[in-house]
Amino acid sequence: MNPYATPIMTFSLILGTTITISSNHWVLAWTGLEINTLAIIPLIAKSHHPRAVEAATKYFLTQAAASALVLFSSMTNAWVTGQWDITQMNHPTSCLLLTAAIAIKLGLVPFHFWFPEVLQGSPLMTALLLSTLMKFPPLTLLLLTSKSLDPALLTAMALASTALGGWMGLNQTQTRKILAFSSISHLGWIAIILVYSPKLALLTFYLYTIMTSAVFLALNKIKALNLSMIMTSWTKTPVLNATLMLVLLSLAGLPPLTGFMPKWLIIQELTKQEMTPAAMAIAMLSLLSLFFYLRLAYHSTITLPPNSSNHMKQWYTSKTPSTPTAVLASLSILLLPLSPMMHAIV
Repeated sequence: MNPYATPIMTFSLILGTTITISSNHWVLAWTGLEINTLAIIPLIAKSHHPRAVEAATKYFLTQAAASALVLFSSMTNAWVTGQWDITQMNHPTSCLLLTAAIAIKLGLVPFHFWFPEVLQGSPLMTALLLSTLMKFPPLTLLLLTSKSLDPALLTAMALASTALGGWMGLNQTQTRKILAFSSISHLGWIAIILVYSPKLALLTFYLYTIMTSAVFLALNKIKALNLSMIMTSWTKTPVLNATLMLVLLSLAGLPPLTGFMPKWLIIQELTKQEMTPAAMAIAMLSLLSLFFYLRLAYHSTITLPPNSSNHMKQWYTSKTPSTPTAVLASLSILLLPLSPMMHAIV
């Protein structure tokens, strides 16, 4: 790839995201989404491997369909109400179409099929962008239109996402697919609280982004694409592997780590909204994803590979983790004491 291509694509991603999150007109928001889609596709396909090309094709087709639905829902709303303002989405059919379109873009159940396959075909750093930055613009559109959305539909999609994200991740051995199903599961937590507390949904997304970025950067450092490669990496970076275990447990939502905070606040808010059955259901379903986080943590630190391992053990090196990895890992582990302040903000 041309050395100027990556900076251009990175600038386009930042530009597209900024246009979408700062616009109040549907056409501008749609333009930002399209810039994002066109900028990320070369990053997915840059290895020219058949799986990467397949992932880029799948991503393009699903995002094109979702963008068409976004444009169609906004045009339908403008036809009926005469409003192009994002916050004035009042027509019921338009709201339903918009919910489906954003669900496709985010990878919410039942529109999740493309996401694990695309992540598996992408490099680790591109997979990080797909799991975090690329979800921010569609999520912003959901937050802006949250007052018009159907709470029952979002709750059903959220519970299905949490259940399927946990269930499908149980027997995976590829780290990118495990993190894809982890993303689907976390989107369920964001979607269930979106209508009742948009600020809490945004806080959950921010914390998810911090924890997932720390995991992806750690995996990229040790070049671990599957569980067996994680098992043999402890000889190379023992400290990073121990940190990775703590970040994974935080992503699972175990106290006293950062990941416990959003789950705690969401369950509290759902109880206040008299949605105790939904709170109980999503808390129980998150136990499914806890299993594969524990398995990842077990492979990264607690277990040693058998002597008959097919992978050559790597020699210990004195290379220290990069500063972003260290900062993100620290934030992923140590933010729980700030919960009262976060609760006051949301």
